[in-house]
Amino acid sequence: MWFRRARPRARSTSHLFATYAAASLVPVLALGALVFRDYHQDAAEQGRAQGLAQAGVITQMVIAPALNSGGSPSLAGADLSRRGLTAEQDARMREATGLAVYNGSVQHLRLRGFTGRVIFSDDGSTSSGVPTTDPDFQAAVNGESRARVITGRTTTIRVMQPMFANATGQSVGVVEVYLPYQEIAARLEQQINQTFWRIGAGLAALYLVLALLAWVTTRSLHRYAAAQRYDAQHDALTGLPNRGAFRGWAEERVRQAARDGGRGAVVLVDLNRFKEVNDTLGHHAGDELLREVAARFRERLGPRDILGRLGGDEFALLLPGRDADEAVAFLSGVRDRLTEEIVLDGVSLNIEASFGIALYPEHGHDLQELKRRADVAMYQGKRGTVDIVVYSGEGQTHQWLVVQAELRHALERDELVLHYQPKVGVADGDVRGLEALVRWRHPERGMVPPGDFLPAAEHSGLIVPLTEWVLRRALADQVGWTAAGQPWAVSVNVSARNLEVPGFPALVADLLAETGTPPGRLMLEVTETALAGDAGTVERTIGELAALGVGISVDDFGAGYTSLSHLRGLPATEIKIDRAFVMDVAHDPQSRAIVRSVIELAHGLGSRVTAEGVETPEVYRWLIEAGCDEAQGYLIGRPVPWPQVAPEFVVPDVEGVSR
Repeated sequence: MWFRRARPRARSTSHLFATYAAASLVPVLALGALVFRDYHQDAAEQGRAQGLAQAGVITQMVIAPALNSGGSPSLAGADLSRRGLTAEQDARMREATGLAVYNGSVQHLRLRGFTGRVIFSDDGSTSSGVPTTDPDFQAAVNGESRARVITGRTTTIRVMQPMFANATGQSVGVVEVYLPYQEIAARLEQQINQTFWRIGAGLAALYLVLALLAWVTTRSLHRYAAAQRYDAQHDALTGLPNRGAFRGWAEERVRQAARDGGRGAVVLVDLNRFKEVNDTLGHHAGDELLREVAARFRERLGPRDILGRLGGDEFALLLPGRDADEAVAFLSGVRDRLTEEIVLDGVSLNIEASFGIALYPEHGHDLQELKRRADVAMYQGKRGTVDIVVYSGEGQTHQWLVVQAELRHALERDELVLHYQPKVGVADGDVRGLEALVRWRHPERGMVPPGDFLPAAEHSGLIVPLTEWVLRRALADQVGWTAAGQPWAVSVNVSARNLEVPGFPALVADLLAETGTPPGRLMLEVTETALAGDAGTVERTIGELAALGVGISVDDFGAGYTSLSHLRGLPATEIKIDRAFVMDVAHDPQSRAIVRSVIELAHGLGSRVTAEGVETPEVYRWLIEAGCDEAQGYLIGRPVPWPQVAPEFVVPDVEGVSR
């Protein structure tokens, strides 16, 4: 599946290793060549040194004794080129050198004067051989010994060495000796071969070490690079592809489908009430929930499906090859798996989610457009009763954008007005308070009912400034009817967004102070759905409002998601029973049972009960018998501007009902 981590490719690892190995081989070979070149030079120098030593031995042990023995004239102070050798000296020289030549220790020997004249030659020749301009000859004349390897038919070592007189140590001539190089070369070759194998083995071992290090380093670098690529493309918490990776892979699939005539679905998924888990059980529980959701998604994915986490509690799916019915059927299975119970920190939970589907090519060929339309479908599901919604157009969304823009202008231009609906005591019919209901006097469409613009305001965040406007105007109107002698309280509806905005209790306190209204004459009606939102923040805000002395009313009770645990800690002054239960109490036993139970529950919690949607005398009569405290509905009065409240709100005569 696409969400799994891809294994590193062996080919790329081998290629990188080969590069490192080749790069390591170059310096090893260069080092070997340099070492062998230097050793060959050292070997040649060693051969010349051996030649010099051997020639020195011949001069001292063979030539000098032959020239200085017996009664021969001394060599001291005489240049051999001037005086030459006596017959006796020549004979002894031939005898001594002949043995050396015969034994092979010397190939050829000459004794020359400073002028180059050959004084003695083992073969009797008088040719000068090496010219006097030769650097080696000149060095020997000046008292320095020189050796040189001469190559030809045979390789020899030629040594030019000064001949010193024994008595004075003064140079009297030059000894020119040619020594066989084969033995020296053989010894040097043996040494070179031994050294070659030793150095070669050392360099081979060095290269193997370098190659091993290169292999280990290459694998480590490749694994590190692969891990970095994986981390850059995947969500650290769930291991799913992140937003960027999902976009890249999904765009490729959508483009391929456009080329090949394929089809598929883009799905956006948002978990419902995830924030409650974080706020109630802690972020660690929220993280565990996300991991469990990802695991349950994985169980249902096919081999071509792509799943990614876009961030927070939002996921995305690409379902190639599926039409609308197939996508809905697949997501129904996913939903059923998600809704199975999960236990976090000992608390059993059921996960719910909203799914928005956009199809390609029906709804577009561009991934961003498909995601936008899937988002529209998902939020349509959140506002409705169906949790899996296929995109079906943006008429409502477009209309909402228009409404939101016009509503901003309406707040600036004071186009909004308040109408008030009375709440009366059931037993006596006296007006106890008025509920403020906002209306929009549109310059073109006339009076716009709240159902046409409040959902758009709630969705966009305009509900915050709108609620502030309603509060400010309602408290100002209350000042008006109080001055007219009517001590009615005023009720204002607030949304979950208002309760989650920091500083809302301070705003209410400031408005009460501005108008001089006692806090007890302001009732804030909170919908049951709002109580199921950000529980911690909502409870703190309601607690601060109650501490001011403001009344808290739970509106539309029974139609939302309030649990008894919410009511237990809620400082509710009033509980309003939803009209869906009240309207049927005259003929529906179940509705009567529910309403009676709510009345008893509210009284047990110290709250008064108001029944909404009272439209018939029969319902009114039953509420009196059931012990309901207050009633509100069209039977009592429709919403009107507050100056019309007093004369219009007359409770009709109902048989059996005391006024």
